[in-house]
Amino acid sequence: MSKPALGRGLGALLGGNQSLNQPAPAPTTPPAAAATDTHDRVQRVALSRIRPSALQPRKEFAPEALQELADSIREQGIVQPLIVRERGGFFELIAGERRWRAAQLLNLPEVPIITREADDRAVLELALIENLQRENLNALEEALGYAKLSEDFQLTQEEIATKVGKSRAAVANATRLLKLPPSVQTLLRENRISVGHAKVILGLPDVISQSQAAERIVKEGLNVRQTEGLVAKLQTRGQKISAANAKPVAIVPVDSNIARLEQKMREKFGTKVHLKYSHGKGAVEISFFSDNELQRVLEILNVSAD
Repeated sequence: MSKPALGRGLGALLGGNQSLNQPAPAPTTPPAAAATDTHDRVQRVALSRIRPSALQPRKEFAPEALQELADSIREQGIVQPLIVRERGGFFELIAGERRWRAAQLLNLPEVPIITREADDRAVLELALIENLQRENLNALEEALGYAKLSEDFQLTQEEIATKVGKSRAAVANATRLLKLPPSVQTLLRENRISVGHAKVILGLPDVISQSQAAERIVKEGLNVRQTEGLVAKLQTRGQKISAANAKPVAIVPVDSNIARLEQKMREKFGTKVHLKYSHGKGAVEISFFSDNELQRVLEILNVSAD
């Protein structure tokens, strides 16, 4: 069965893509009820009354892109209202932080808003959906958003996947990036290594070797295929590397194939997998770190715990 289309929840929250210049559709509720519901009404409020949300998963906003948006707003105005919720006399953003930041660059006195009622969980879900639709999040921001849904609201990876329109494996693989040491996460955030590099690095057993491998990738400009060879050789020999003194590592075809197969199994199970192989014999070791992860692995293997 296919996943629900990404952003249905956001569409419901935003009330469609209605332009500020288009008339609102005729109300379907009785006049008395419609008269008391002002949540669909576009209002203009002082920019100073709007606050960003701590639940916003996106933390980085490119200055150049914001300036381009500000230039567009200077010419055309803010076409789509900001979506907010009322919080203690102010309005907290649910969707539209880029527009809000661009409005600040222009020193606009007021902006159009639509208020909505939403709890913290709904705000985080909808912020994730909005950013995923626009491909605004970097890999770590996406992973942190999923982790927050899991930790703060006790959602399973399957539930998160359904809500954001991703596969469970995609959610699992994204959150695995948070297991990388901070130094490697920084390289990933700065785009000095790719998500593909990061997934391969996760095959190394400890944070020291992961950090050193990442430094080696940056220093020697290794691509993902070469990184697979490097990691496979380190796993096979049980060696740790020195970023300063290491010599270039030749790709070992057999080891590289094992590393790729191991990586495919990691993506399938969404957890650490170690493949031991020698002359047609070996073992597959699947790690889990909670009862929920064990249950998920059993479901993928179609094995009942009963």
